[in-house]
Amino acid sequence: MLSAGISKGLGALFKIPLTNLLGGVGMSYFSCAYSLFMPVYSLTVTGLSSAVARMIAQSVALGMYANAKKVRSTALIIFSIVGLAGSILTFLLSKIFSRSMESSLSVAMIAPSVFFGCIMSVERGYYEGMSNMYPTAVSQVIEGIVKVVAGLYICGYVTQNIDSIIIYFPDIDPRAISASAGILGVTLSSVGAVIFFAILRLFAKKLPVNDECTVISRNEIARELISNAVPTGISAVVTNFTALIDMWTIIGCIKYFGSKINSPSGIAESDIPHFIYGSFAGIALTVFNLVPSVTNMLGKGVLPCITEAWENHHIKSLSENTMQALITSAVIAVPSAFGMAVLAPEILNFLFPKQPEEVSICINSLRLLMLGMVCLCVSFPVFSMLQAIGKASLPLKIMLLGTVIKFAGNIFLIPVIGVNGASVSTSICYAVILIVSVKLYIKYSGISLKIMPFLVIIYAGGMCAGSAYLACEFARRCGFENFAVLGISVATGGIVYLLVLVVCGSCLKR
Repeated sequence: MLSAGISKGLGALFKIPLTNLLGGVGMSYFSCAYSLFMPVYSLTVTGLSSAVARMIAQSVALGMYANAKKVRSTALIIFSIVGLAGSILTFLLSKIFSRSMESSLSVAMIAPSVFFGCIMSVERGYYEGMSNMYPTAVSQVIEGIVKVVAGLYICGYVTQNIDSIIIYFPDIDPRAISASAGILGVTLSSVGAVIFFAILRLFAKKLPVNDECTVISRNEIARELISNAVPTGISAVVTNFTALIDMWTIIGCIKYFGSKINSPSGIAESDIPHFIYGSFAGIALTVFNLVPSVTNMLGKGVLPCITEAWENHHIKSLSENTMQALITSAVIAVPSAFGMAVLAPEILNFLFPKQPEEVSICINSLRLLMLGMVCLCVSFPVFSMLQAIGKASLPLKIMLLGTVIKFAGNIFLIPVIGVNGASVSTSICYAVILIVSVKLYIKYSGISLKIMPFLVIIYAGGMCAGSAYLACEFARRCGFENFAVLGISVATGGIVYLLVLVVCGSCLKR
């Protein structure tokens, strides 16, 4: 979780200056390419580390160390081939995927990430299955550092020397060329992580050697890996369909029904749909995704524990690990959501000082996304736990339901309330996903959940938001600058939140 927080901080350090460099329209090209690429990436990569981790955890729990090694080598062979095919296919079909030269260039630049991402996911899953989260943690930080350094340097270089570079891309918008240069940093970050795992493998401790009579064949391992990875991968594809839905519906609905905002200065009428979508995706969704990516690590961390408890029929351990993961994710998500909702103008103006017009579009959108952020944060561990108890296909079905709700919500709400409709439909989508996934997990695991700890966390989050708001108003009246106002408000809200949790701490254990 610490590394996820650092890597997301680095991700923000990448996205925020990138948004300031590219502006709303340039971020539209970047976000379009990213949204079109992510389903392919998710199908081949997402779920892979969880599938490998589950099989490794199962083997280690039963003392089958030779089998664990065989799982790792088999996964590397299979998914290296799958990843290479995915990269080549993405590169060859980039124009078809994007439907425009501007976005196709960025898709082509990010295509190799599929191959390197597959190798990285297998290695992460191997160590996670042995409850060793350090390799995943270090690799995430390396990814973040390479992305920031390489992505911003290349994007800045291309932007400053666009007159000499545009000669090679005469028919493409210069902002799209700069966006593709920035997205190349994502590819290089996955290369950096793979190099780290290659070095780690040279120095890592070897697994114990037992006289094992039971070693599963590669065919059996391949079947189980695929049966676990494919449903989760498809679920991740469905998850990323929400980004595609936003891209198509926001741009399409605004083109057809018009925007609910005044035309920003310097933006052509034809560029307004892209400007609004780029602002929403590059600013509101960037901030929205900061916290869920941290709680996603709770799902990775709890998976081997839940798998072990489930395999050994330890219901008490299963219940304790479940509550621990859900409470921890809620403790992180709830105050973050309350705080971001109250301090949305201060946060966005601090992060994106050079984009005031883009920020003005996103303030209410960010506030309306906060319910969805909490639900998404808590859903991640639940999905991992469903996979751990052998119900890997359920998240797919749940996400399909959420996607239908998201699409219908966008179609009905965006024409009425503009881009804010996409925020409302996102929150409704993730609320339904959380409710359904928790109910199904309780049904199949046979455990019960305690309600009191979550009520305490919500109460503490409300106190956090109220105190942050009062501190913000007081600091503004005292004439402090935005940075000082934000710092005072966050500190006040955080202290009050922690105090309430300490006072009510006994309730968290009930």
